[in-house]
Amino acid sequence: MSTVANDALPAEDQRVPDEQRTGVHDAGRRFGALVASLPRRITDASVLAFALFTILYHAAFLVALRPSVTFLVWLVCCAGLGVLALVRALRRRATAAPPPAAVDPAPGGSRWWWIAGGVGVLAAGTAAVGGWMPWWVPAALGLFASVVVVLQARRAWLVRADAAEPAAGGWQATYALLVSVGVAVSSLFMARNTKDDVFYVGKSVWVAERDIVPLRDFLFTENVAAPLSSQPPISSIEVFAGALGRFLGIHAASATWYVLLPVLAVLAVLALWRLVHRWAPRRPVLAFTVAVAYLYLVAGSDAALGTFHLPRLYEGKGMFVSAVVPLMWVYLTDWFESRSRWKLFLVGALSVVATGLTSTSAMILPLLVGAAGLAMLLVGRWRDALTVGVVALVYPIGAVVVSRLALGPVAAAGEAQFFDAEGTYRRTLLVGVLGVVGGLALWCAPMLVRRRTPRLLAASAAVTMSVLFVPGVLEALGAASGISAVLWRVPWILALPGLVGILCTLELPRVSRLASGAVAAALVASFAFFGTPMWSKDSFVEVAPHPIWKLPQQRQKIVFWIDGLDRQPGLLLAPSTLMRISPIISSRLRVVLPRDGYLIEYDQNSDFVRDRLRLAKFADGTEIAPLPELAASIERLDVTTICVYSVNRAARDAVVQLGFEEFARRKAPGAVRCFRQNG
Repeated sequence: MSTVANDALPAEDQRVPDEQRTGVHDAGRRFGALVASLPRRITDASVLAFALFTILYHAAFLVALRPSVTFLVWLVCCAGLGVLALVRALRRRATAAPPPAAVDPAPGGSRWWWIAGGVGVLAAGTAAVGGWMPWWVPAALGLFASVVVVLQARRAWLVRADAAEPAAGGWQATYALLVSVGVAVSSLFMARNTKDDVFYVGKSVWVAERDIVPLRDFLFTENVAAPLSSQPPISSIEVFAGALGRFLGIHAASATWYVLLPVLAVLAVLALWRLVHRWAPRRPVLAFTVAVAYLYLVAGSDAALGTFHLPRLYEGKGMFVSAVVPLMWVYLTDWFESRSRWKLFLVGALSVVATGLTSTSAMILPLLVGAAGLAMLLVGRWRDALTVGVVALVYPIGAVVVSRLALGPVAAAGEAQFFDAEGTYRRTLLVGVLGVVGGLALWCAPMLVRRRTPRLLAASAAVTMSVLFVPGVLEALGAASGISAVLWRVPWILALPGLVGILCTLELPRVSRLASGAVAAALVASFAFFGTPMWSKDSFVEVAPHPIWKLPQQRQKIVFWIDGLDRQPGLLLAPSTLMRISPIISSRLRVVLPRDGYLIEYDQNSDFVRDRLRLAKFADGTEIAPLPELAASIERLDVTTICVYSVNRAARDAVVQLGFEEFARRKAPGAVRCFRQNG
């Protein structure tokens, strides 16, 4: 009966259901293409937006523009550019995502690949158990393996055609987006306070409360004393956070930790996804999952990459190593293959972003771009090497040069701790089983990445790092640059978590999927068993059932209580643990010693330094100097309020003898008594 009814319909009406199905199918493909492109669109747009803010921030110095005005100008510019991008997108005809590229073949069966792989494994094993053999052994093995790999990659690059750029599927991009959102949410509940927060977050608080960029010291003095020479006002991330807080009408610390940090977490995870997807020859989702697990499960150490991820993304250097480095490798890969002006523009924009995040970029970017330039030189692309070097380095190096011309050279900071090649490896790539994994990522993962350009770039990075690991090279670099204390960060050029994840893409005949799953399981098990998870107390992280500031919660409550007291003008003296977070609570809560480590740039024989150290020891209860010396220090620094823990009876008695009277008392937990000058 239905057949008869359909036959009675006009022919054009019979075609409607097929057209509808086609339309639905096309709409589904377009939606899938949109979802697949979201990680790229989100990260590229964020790079351009923050690069624009950094340029506006630097230009504002020329006209003394307030941060709030700079922020509003930036918002208007972003809105205008967003409208233009939307109009351009609407005018373009939507197309479905291209089919995924063919699986990249494994390295050929050349005996040199097997030799390099065996030597790389040996290098990783010997480097991770240092102490019982000279460091030159793993250094020489690693250098040999990396040189063999880069020469084989060069040979393959010259004789093979370009591999198709991998296209993400909608479900893959959805997975990456969901993981990034989950990481962002988890960032709200974990707190790891670091001593540097008093500078980074304290500067944001100063900007939010005063609407000026402090060009001189804002921790010890009211923008009067000379600034820290090691922290020139180049980075814009702290000013952005402060201006954001002022614009939203919330505390700058809340803007940093409740608004900015989750956004940074999403961007960092998507940057990692883009690198893994771009470089992994197969099973990128599995490799990405292993990479994220590495960051979460291998923390604890103050130099572990997991420590520089969620717990410190709001510090520019954390975002630099977690997002800028992997994205730079993605952009360099894309540009090297396409030589597109747009890709080159993104390289330049990302270098501006790096400058706005941390002055460390002026040290790491030349090494990273130099490694990419080496790859280009090996295949005769010297013009490309020169071009990308200029585009990627002119802004960060120029910013440092200009700041040094304006502020003078970095002040000598006494004897700073230096880590040689072995110490650098053990500090960043770690030791034991985890050190073996790090070594395999350095010396073996380049053999596994997608062929041609990704493999050539990864191998060049391995060669560069292997040369830096040769005994004496870091010493020479430190002597030439004067930055010995931070050279342990040079392994940041590797995008190590992505390479660790790519280890599970190992291809074996007939059992490739089983082998990948087994390697992935073994890697995650090693992270869980031998690593220190990000949420562990051994990682100095406090986990709460609700979003929290990244401060010790009890100390935070005490400082807020002190800030609410009716105090006299002048400096506050309190235990060092409280003074260290006071500038984060309020820029107007002036303290004697925000952080003792920053005093190293000042004359150690001056009253400026001695008075602060003497009074801090007194408030801590570790050493009570003679009363006349304490009185003289209090007078020179204009200390008008002294708060000590109630259990510090010696300090309480001495404060009374110094002419102070108790005016406020806080009950336990965190019992504190505060005193002010009589009269």
